[in-house]
Amino acid sequence: MVLKSLEIRNFTAFPEAKLDFATGLNVIVGENGTGKTHLLKLPYAVTAVSAHEGRRQARQPTRAFLQTRVADKMVGVFRPEEGRLGRLARRQRGRNRCEVRVDFRKPSTSIGFNFASQNKSEVVVDRVPSNWRTERPVYLPPRELLTIYPGFVSLYETHDVEFEETLRDTCVLLGSPRVRGPRDPNVARLIKPLEDQIGHVVLERNGRFYLRQAGGSNMEMPLVAEGWRKLAMLAQLIATGSILDKGALFWDEPEANLNPRLIREVAKAILSICDAGVQVFVATHSLFLLREFEVLVKRQFQHVQQSYFALRRDDNEVQVSQSDEIDDVDPLILLDEELQQSARFLEEFMP
Repeated sequence: MVLKSLEIRNFTAFPEAKLDFATGLNVIVGENGTGKTHLLKLPYAVTAVSAHEGRRQARQPTRAFLQTRVADKMVGVFRPEEGRLGRLARRQRGRNRCEVRVDFRKPSTSIGFNFASQNKSEVVVDRVPSNWRTERPVYLPPRELLTIYPGFVSLYETHDVEFEETLRDTCVLLGSPRVRGPRDPNVARLIKPLEDQIGHVVLERNGRFYLRQAGGSNMEMPLVAEGWRKLAMLAQLIATGSILDKGALFWDEPEANLNPRLIREVAKAILSICDAGVQVFVATHSLFLLREFEVLVKRQFQHVQQSYFALRRDDNEVQVSQSDEIDDVDPLILLDEELQQSARFLEEFMP
């Protein structure tokens, strides 16, 4: 599955934008409140619908069926108040419909739809794909999920809980059985650096996750440092084959709650996943992570295609600029607080 582009009009804070994606690494960068997470969740929701139906070998896509499924998934992923999908439509004079188009490299799987701001959960599909996708997308939130995993899926499916559906989807993948037999070379290459960092192997026993320590004893996840838990979550998803089935990985703020050393390992893991043929989408406001990507691309991953998208808020609108080079979208203007702090430090202590 390769996402080619996302085109939106009147979606949340975005009056209009078209994002042309790279086959490898795609980074959405901006300050808090500019809509980075929205630009991850929207293509995730659409691809998740197609992949779910494709893996079920469901009937060919129809407009009526898609309109229901897309609406349900959008509400589950975004969790608007009272399930009102129309809250995602940006109101402006003369236009109150949100328009979305998601194009894949294979045109027969592309889809377009729209909905009005006054609608609760009605979607109008104006471009119907002729085929489903089969490759599953993976969505990783800023926090780790191994500690909420026990019983979470059954709780979500039997009770009305205020959690985003992305958490349920990822917990399902975390509980998938590991690939049997000798490790695929790609799996081994990706997991080893993560296991070296946390010093343990991830285990699942009776619906709970543990780290197996060198002495053979198991440490339950709530007792493990959160940074290690995030790396362990990534390792588990790689070990089950969930990430390497040539779908797409959407990761919101992978740097959250990590120290710089672990951020470096995450950056390397992300580019290694791209190198294995997986399209990756990252939302971040970390200058450290951006620069680590830049260093690694120049030293080791020159062949990984990249696209960078900078979000800037002007009044009540968010504008998007994009390029295949970090500096061309000028994210440093958006994320210059770290640089300003360094300058203040040098002025104060190193006159």
